[in-house]
Amino acid sequence: MDGQSADPAAVGGQGSGLRNAQVSVHDTDPVGAIAAGLGPGPFELVLLFVSSHGDFDRIAAAAHARLDARHVSACTTAGEIGASGYEDDQIVALGLLPSHFRAACYLVDGLDRLDPQSEIDKLIRHRVALADEAPKFISEFAFLAIDGLSLREDELTAVLSTGLGGVPLFGGSAGDGERFRRTRLALDGETRDNAAVVSLVRSVGAIRVFSLDHLTPTDIKMVVTEADPARRIVCQINAEPAAREYARIVGKMPDQLDQFTFAAHPVVVQLGQRHHVRAIQRVNEDGELVFFSAIDEGMVLTLATTEDMAGHLETELSGLSRDRAPEMILGCDCILRRLEAGQNQQTRAVSEVLRRHKVRGFSTYGEQLGALHVNHTMTGVAFYAPDDGT
Repeated sequence: MDGQSADPAAVGGQGSGLRNAQVSVHDTDPVGAIAAGLGPGPFELVLLFVSSHGDFDRIAAAAHARLDARHVSACTTAGEIGASGYEDDQIVALGLLPSHFRAACYLVDGLDRLDPQSEIDKLIRHRVALADEAPKFISEFAFLAIDGLSLREDELTAVLSTGLGGVPLFGGSAGDGERFRRTRLALDGETRDNAAVVSLVRSVGAIRVFSLDHLTPTDIKMVVTEADPARRIVCQINAEPAAREYARIVGKMPDQLDQFTFAAHPVVVQLGQRHHVRAIQRVNEDGELVFFSAIDEGMVLTLATTEDMAGHLETELSGLSRDRAPEMILGCDCILRRLEAGQNQQTRAVSEVLRRHKVRGFSTYGEQLGALHVNHTMTGVAFYAPDDGT
């Protein structure tokens, strides 16, 4: 899609306080097209999900200078979710109006030097200030965008959840397409890697933070017997070389392992009746498995099967409309889901579900929910119009 999206007055429904727009990242003036698509401000917060094929630093600086917004938060993606569902080479923008939203945003810089107590204190200060500013804005959530190559998502989400109490947290790890070389984030024109952007948001309407996956654990289990947790590397499974043993279990040869195999044969960690995905990113040169999220020796991994993705997504998103339909959904969707959809010729079907349910967002290198960093899921927030129709 080139140019701007649909008429901003019609996007998000009447009285929703939400607008969205999108443009090709290769447009001659992408920020100008985004500004035109969003319509007149001011905005409380504009979120930009930017294809990694664009000049991210230039786009972020221009957006800060030209968009009439209190905050502009941006990150690179592993693909975009736009007006047609799964899309590529786009900038997708979501604008929150001050009539319906208040936001406090800040950078977490230097993730490899994280000071937990300092970050908790900073978060609490921003929460208190936002509550004082917007006491009548009844709903609250936290959105996290984080460097998807930092290996610090687990640590940061655990820290933030301590300071958030009962406030729901969700987010996504910034991506770099399928290249896995460099991810970027920005807040108000300041660009970073090895960093995160925390956006605290209060709304006059109801919101619902959610997480979904289409995986079912099997009875096939494997034990991590040697690992390098700091680098998320599994060296051995069942006391055998990790890639070779995983390949045996899923009925492949080691040289057949690729991103499509990992998407088709995911592994999960079971905690009681719940499960959390521990997705494999790649095989390294030593025949070890590199994971997207935290891994450790002694961890028991369970092989999972996948349901029909489009059908499952339709059921889950329809559940968000059980009482009334959301005005829009902000979604963070794992790159492995996109790859799986492509492998199974379901890209069009999944895209149609995303389009019909008005999902906007991006494909990620991992998702955050509460204190957890997870994979192979979609996390997000559904926005509902205020009861009084303001």
